[in-house]
Amino acid sequence: MVAISPVAHKLLSYVPFLLVLIDLRYEGVNGRKDGGVENHLEMGKKLLAAGQLADALSHFHAAVDGDPKNYMAYYRRATVYLAMGKSKSALPDLSKVIELKPDFTSARLQRGNLLLKHGKLDEAESDFKKVLKSNPSSREEQEAQSQLKKSDEIQRLVAQAQSDFTRRDYGSAASHLDIIIDTCVWDADSREMRAECFIQLGEMGKAISDLKATSKLKSDNTQAFYKLSTIYYNLGDHEMSLNEVRECLKLDPDHKQCFSHYKQVKKLNKQIQAAEELIQQEKYSDAVSKYESIMKTEPNVPQFILNAKERMCHCLSKDQQPAKAISVCSEVLKNCVLFAAIKDFESAKEHSENDRQIKEGLERAQRLLKQSQKRDYYKILGVKRTAQKKEILKAYRKLAQQWHPDNFQDAEEKKKAEKKFIDIAQAKEVLTDPEMRSKFDQGEDPMDPESQQGGGHHHHFHGGWENFQGFNPFGSGPFNFKFNFN
Repeated sequence: MVAISPVAHKLLSYVPFLLVLIDLRYEGVNGRKDGGVENHLEMGKKLLAAGQLADALSHFHAAVDGDPKNYMAYYRRATVYLAMGKSKSALPDLSKVIELKPDFTSARLQRGNLLLKHGKLDEAESDFKKVLKSNPSSREEQEAQSQLKKSDEIQRLVAQAQSDFTRRDYGSAASHLDIIIDTCVWDADSREMRAECFIQLGEMGKAISDLKATSKLKSDNTQAFYKLSTIYYNLGDHEMSLNEVRECLKLDPDHKQCFSHYKQVKKLNKQIQAAEELIQQEKYSDAVSKYESIMKTEPNVPQFILNAKERMCHCLSKDQQPAKAISVCSEVLKNCVLFAAIKDFESAKEHSENDRQIKEGLERAQRLLKQSQKRDYYKILGVKRTAQKKEILKAYRKLAQQWHPDNFQDAEEKKKAEKKFIDIAQAKEVLTDPEMRSKFDQGEDPMDPESQQGGGHHHHFHGGWENFQGFNPFGSGPFNFKFNFN
């Protein structure tokens, strides 16, 4: 008989207990699997109905892990992903449902709809056709036929848009792409083409909106960030340009275009910050010299030249140099010729209504004029465009306390304070609301009733030189010219 050591004897005494544990584990994974999965599905369903999406998703994850062949677990999880706006995550789950249960018509129809929204027209049409062949319900049949017809129409519009784009008819291409994107809302290719159309048409705010969307719809979309950065740069917005080019370099530190552009923007940004610090310190003469250097650093972007001259006008007037101030401020006032240009274009349009060059010239002049008159909410609060909500609120509280009308006794000063106080309050409202701030960053003033009408690109000018009475570059006055794109 073989002798057993005390240690081995003790280990053997644990065997029955270990066997029970193994048996329980086996039952949990297999014998009782369905019950656990069903519980997760039921809990997830209740949480989904209650709008608790994150908790519902956790239960559906557990259901999928518990039974990787349970098509309903994937289907429920896809439903949550869609409710969370994560269509990219929903697609693989719907495909898995169809793989496990090819006759699940609702899942196939839903996948077809998603593919259509992503602009994958051939794949979407394949799903709709299979739905029609799978003995669908009357509702499913009607929806599949409707979506198939819509997809055919989109195919035609895509071909037309591409043809227009090739012929450089960017207005027509953009119009066709508008219709396409109404249906294919997550189609990155269509948005990129429309962004390029908007760039060619001078609709930079709309180009920015589409490029921001494509930067999220496409992974590692360095080109979108590069284009965004160059657009902001050409609009004179060095802070946003720097922000976007940094996003490009995060994705690809060796990106040649982005790295070269980053060096230029960073250099200009440093110079502007230094000039503004000198103004804060009331070193106006030094600030003028700094802005003269800025114009040499970037002589090819008119917006930076205008920005620099506007700040030099301010500095020279503060530094009691009237002769120089009048000279520089007069150049700033040349912006007023946009009014005359608009009137000339409108007059020409009356005689040649269908002339595209006149139409484009009029629209460009109107856009430039509107940009020059917009309020800059970031400047009102004295914060950077990249400022977080906490910084914005801090700046707001400080300025609101400083400019509260109750602090002023003189009637004129009180009136000025009231206007300033309203501007500060509106700036805080816009910049602390994500949706309003996004609109503002794309060139739309959420506080401007005209911007809210959404009626296309045409704004008629009915003013005249009398509208400029009271403009005083040496004081506050009723007009405050700003040349940076909001």
